[in-house]
Amino acid sequence: MSRYDVARVKTGIPGLDDLIEGGFPKGTTVLVTGPTGTGKTTFAVQFVYKGAELYDEPGVIVTLEERAQDLRREMLSFGWDLKKYEDEGKIAIIDGVSSAVGLPSEERFALEEGLNVEGFLRYIYRVVKTIDAKRLVVDSIPSIAIRLREEKNIREVLLKLNTILLEMGITSILTTEAEDPKRGKLSRYGVEEYVARGVILLDFIEKDVELKRYLLIRKMRETKHAMKKYPFEITEDGIVVYPSGEIY
Repeated sequence: MSRYDVARVKTGIPGLDDLIEGGFPKGTTVLVTGPTGTGKTTFAVQFVYKGAELYDEPGVIVTLEERAQDLRREMLSFGWDLKKYEDEGKIAIIDGVSSAVGLPSEERFALEEGLNVEGFLRYIYRVVKTIDAKRLVVDSIPSIAIRLREEKNIREVLLKLNTILLEMGITSILTTEAEDPKRGKLSRYGVEEYVARGVILLDFIEKDVELKRYLLIRKMRETKHAMKKYPFEITEDGIVVYPSGEIY
């Protein structure tokens, strides 16, 4: 199959699909990495929300860094009513925070305390099947490792996660931290980028005494793409990428 025959999944992020031949390859796992504050969670949620809103594709969000109710409230600033699509069965949010901090969860979908890797993956699989999800977000990998107490075995955890995602044929975004990407360190553990089939870096660059955001596609299998830095903004409607923009 040539790359022109690859089924594509629209990202819902204006400007991005123009850079990756129309969208992510269907069924692929994409790592979105970058320092704190670059917009990784917004990027990931936009992928799921726009999938439900524009393309009638259900999606699951596994939130491991903030409570589901906080995520819903924050996304309303972009006009994204996650609850609306949850009620319609097009979005499911898995609360992975409450039990980790010893609080009961009021969410329909919530991870239990003490889950091992297999239990974690089985639960995600069940929720994906419940709403027949086509898209999945896990935010974030370091939080998986900490929550499951598996930091020493993170490569094995990620390989298992990636395998089950590929088996489900679901298109996924995993987020991670990159503390110093300019020195070549793209992820917290140094293995995440090798497991994923696509890697997108979000970062800052100083320009005119200001920090500007840029996006770099480091890897995207089955896809022809440029290795350039493209400016992007977080607007009142979400992330917008400027394919013809220049980064100096």
